[in-house]
Amino acid sequence: MKKKTYPAKYPVKVGFARSVVVGDYVFVSGCSGQTLETFHVASNDVVAQTEVALEKVRGAIEETGASMNDIVKVVLYLTRMEDHPRVEEKIRDYYEKYAPRLIDEPPVETVICIPALHEPDLLVEIDSTAVMSR
Repeated sequence: MKKKTYPAKYPVKVGFARSVVVGDYVFVSGCSGQTLETFHVASNDVVAQTEVALEKVRGAIEETGASMNDIVKVVLYLTRMEDHPRVEEKIRDYYEKYAPRLIDEPPVETVICIPALHEPDLLVEIDSTAVMSR
């Protein structure tokens, strides 16, 4: 089985790949609301953080040759469950723009509420799995 790793655009000390391709599967590391440019939390608003996380997911998936339409599984990590409806609304808006097939054929999704993420101001993290279209 061939595996191709796409390095994270993070400092080497982080120690994980941004995405890994095994066969037709694309596994994307959790993406949070920290910007890639500064590594600062984008905003204290969950919708803004979700937008940043989705942009990072899209970048990771597209650099492998897959697309957002290829996503088959999403895991959402939220620090406040009351944010879930707003996050889902943002995801749907994003899919309408970048992955219209997912509106009618949505991926499976798991939502997990956790006490904190790796930075105290982070509210959401998204990890994804895709299967490349042939």
